[in-house]
Amino acid sequence: MSDTSLVSVIIPFFNAPTIQNAIESILSQTYQNFELILVDNNSSDDSLKIAQEYANHVKISLANEPRQGVVFAMDKGIGISKGSFIMRMDADDVSFPDRIEKQLNTFRERPGLSVVSGLVIYEGADENKGFRVYVDWLNSILSSEQIRLNQFVEFPMANPSLMFRKEVFEKYGMFEEGDFPEDYEFFLRLQMNGVKMGKVNHSVLKWIDSESRFTRTDPRYSAEAFFKIKATYLAQWLQRNNAHYPKVLIWGAGRLSRKRSSYLSNYGIEIEGYIDVTKKTDIIHYENIPSKESCFIVSYVSNRGARDEIRSFLVSRGFDEGIQFILAS
Repeated sequence: MSDTSLVSVIIPFFNAPTIQNAIESILSQTYQNFELILVDNNSSDDSLKIAQEYANHVKISLANEPRQGVVFAMDKGIGISKGSFIMRMDADDVSFPDRIEKQLNTFRERPGLSVVSGLVIYEGADENKGFRVYVDWLNSILSSEQIRLNQFVEFPMANPSLMFRKEVFEKYGMFEEGDFPEDYEFFLRLQMNGVKMGKVNHSVLKWIDSESRFTRTDPRYSAEAFFKIKATYLAQWLQRNNAHYPKVLIWGAGRLSRKRSSYLSNYGIEIEGYIDVTKKTDIIHYENIPSKESCFIVSYVSNRGARDEIRSFLVSRGFDEGIQFILAS
């Protein structure tokens, strides 16, 4: 790659009153060989007017996407982009001045990478503790191997912090519209195709959580939508990686774990039993789990502390993560 590679920064927006902050954060980047593509998605507030005021800037272009939805707006931006790298950003957020420089440097230092994200600083309502916990977790996932092993836990990369080689879209398609979170589906699709991803161990974005953010208001970003699309790709992953396919044991015998793991059955996965800490006749107590040679375990326990304990326990029993077990919640 060239030291002066063109980066296409795409900001899709719909009624985003703080879009000026996002735009200014890109204009003030230390790396200046970029184009900024603003894609209006039928805004009815002043955000379109703000974007129009910037449209005469030599580095900025303004496009319109009449089909409602961030998938259509993002794909529109990618379609008209000229850069060899595509940088994703939301209109609510603020990129730190060295974001493009840091992420491009990571591509240069690790030429096998096709996707690079970074750490994020969360800014939002104090009561949204769940999202804060999620950000703390994703900021702890740094290496390509950690990203791979945690792909079914949650989305281990902050979507608006992503930068892609443009060839990724040419090889594996664009974002897709459906009853699922489009960013997580695309991430899993790339993982399934062996696309290598990395992270900058540096904060690149201020991730601002607002009441109107799509991830909080759109049913496509609900927990159940995540688990359903996760099951689609997890079933494919198990077919490739589970020596006992299609049979699995599920760690987690509670109602929620059973419900979410049941989505796997739609793809031919056979659940042989459930593991838990309770001692019941229809449950395998965790101390009595079979040997690593005779089973494959998928953990659907979502509590972060318990999740880490399960991983540690299975490793202590000789199980290899990604070979004899995987975490999926």
